[in-house]
Amino acid sequence: MFPHFAFFHCKKYLTNKQKTMSIYKEQRIGVLVDIQNLYYSAKVLYQKKVNFDQVLKSAVGDRKLIRAIAYGIKTLEGQEEKFFEALEKVGYEVKTKDLQIFPGGAKKGDWDVGIAVDAIKMSKTLDAIVLVSGDGDYIPLVKYIQSTTGCRVEGAAFMESTSNKLVEELDSFINLSENKKKFLI
Repeated sequence: MFPHFAFFHCKKYLTNKQKTMSIYKEQRIGVLVDIQNLYYSAKVLYQKKVNFDQVLKSAVGDRKLIRAIAYGIKTLEGQEEKFFEALEKVGYEVKTKDLQIFPGGAKKGDWDVGIAVDAIKMSKTLDAIVLVSGDGDYIPLVKYIQSTTGCRVEGAAFMESTSNKLVEELDSFINLSENKKKFLI
């Protein structure tokens, strides 16, 4: 299916250029989840919701989770509060910001810069960071962390809505679409 990848345990894809980088039990892991990216991918592709608990467990594997952060957007209605509480119960720290509404009705709500800043800060004290997003805007971030800190940068997302160039740059990638029963509810 993806000729430039080798299949790796736990449904992870490892790029050819990165095969020599090891994964080991003592690795200290940080997981950064772009909630909107995953939520809308699952909704559009499968008309389902994401099992964020299983995403976290698969991203970490047998390694040592140091910090898991889920980044979300608050709406005026506040309907997502119970969802954010559920994320906290399964081990995520939840960071939120308000949805911006501009004159004329345009709306904006994303965490790209916040996720990038946290990833750079955390990469100095972790062995691996897992970006749970398929957004190609993270390519410069991945390259920067890999070239400056030596920290592994891994990814997890639904392949159908993931930038191929992002996958090529990551040290490994979990295609959540490979196990819909596990990652969708």
